[in-house]
Amino acid sequence: MDMGLSGRTALITGGSKGIGYAIAGMLAQEGCHLHLVARQQADLEAARGKLSSLAQVRVEIHAMDLAARGAAAELAGRVPHIDILVNNAGSIPRGTLEEIDEERWRQAWDLKVFGYINLTREYYRLMKARGKGVIINILGNGGEALDAGYICGGAGNAALMAFSRALGGQSARDGVRVIGVNPGPVATERLIGLMQKEAGTRLGDKARWQELEKGFPFGRAATVEEIASTVVLLASDRSSYTTGTVFTIDGGMVNRGSLI
Repeated sequence: MDMGLSGRTALITGGSKGIGYAIAGMLAQEGCHLHLVARQQADLEAARGKLSSLAQVRVEIHAMDLAARGAAAELAGRVPHIDILVNNAGSIPRGTLEEIDEERWRQAWDLKVFGYINLTREYYRLMKARGKGVIINILGNGGEALDAGYICGGAGNAALMAFSRALGGQSARDGVRVIGVNPGPVATERLIGLMQKEAGTRLGDKARWQELEKGFPFGRAATVEEIASTVVLLASDRSSYTTGTVFTIDGGMVNRGSLI
């Protein structure tokens, strides 16, 4: 299905790996030019090489720490003309209130929560001036099924859900759409690594990590492509009446009352 995205430009944070890279790949195949942002130059260069072989689109890379003060304004000054912003950078550690001290809490929120807010502020202003644009925030279902063992992440994702709904609820008058996406467990390199470590601890063999997926819906984690496909649809004009809402893609986990 042609999404009508050819010739548009997307900026994706956390775009060198995982969900961000999968989104970049699908947008490239739809003809979107790309700006990828991540901390590590080497990871970005590797991603650019692979994406350039997928499609004849421009792929520009920006190695920077979006948690730093002023980083969002710097990036928007460097890359002012985009049609699609995908906020995807950042992960928040598990832990209870006692385990996550103030420093770790602030570090995690500086990148994901304030990083999303600051970059949205910059690009919303630019999109509003042009009367068009799409902002998609990749969040997490921990903001819906709240867990004291993931209190920092759950609170952060819940805040960003409210942020996306509130801004997207009035953004249509500016010609801009703002949407949130809540993935559940996704088979990224990071998740697989964590599950291998857990399998080594619980089962004595890290190679048995897939046995830990049995409690997930459909007996597995989502693929990055399943998340990316929805994001590409939401970014396209085929979803042109969609704003101010959050889509949860977790196999129904939040509706069964448990994330495990």
